[in-house]
Amino acid sequence: METIWIGGAEWLAVLRIGLGLWWLESWRHKDRKSWFEHGTGIAWAADIAARHKWPAVKSGFETVVAPRPRLMAYVVVHAELALGLGLISGFLTPVALVGGLLLNLLYLVLMIHDWAEQGQNAMMALISLVALLGMSWQTWSLDSAMGLFL
Repeated sequence: METIWIGGAEWLAVLRIGLGLWWLESWRHKDRKSWFEHGTGIAWAADIAARHKWPAVKSGFETVVAPRPRLMAYVVVHAELALGLGLISGFLTPVALVGGLLLNLLYLVLMIHDWAEQGQNAMMALISLVALLGMSWQTWSLDSAMGLFL
């Protein structure tokens, strides 16, 4: 692959790092005090799940999330932080890419009626897939430096 300035492997690393920065921004802009102490994030998701056009989303939310809202708030917020840091540093990159892809698909299903959210989640899922299939951890990553996932 010929490119301008840097090679294909480096461009995949740029894509991976950019995705990590996107996850980090998703974590940064959350009002964590409201999420953890007042449950605003999970309450918002509960409202969306209750009105969702797919009954499986409502029942899944009631089974998995509703019984443990505080724990799920911590899981969501800290998952976004871990994904961002993992992708930026290139540590456990395939795990972070698969986790991010699954989280974006979950957000995509939950927000099926909101086209503004759909664009962001669809793009993040696509970047995750490209970075995963392109093995973006081969360059500029702790995984590469440590000889992981060769």
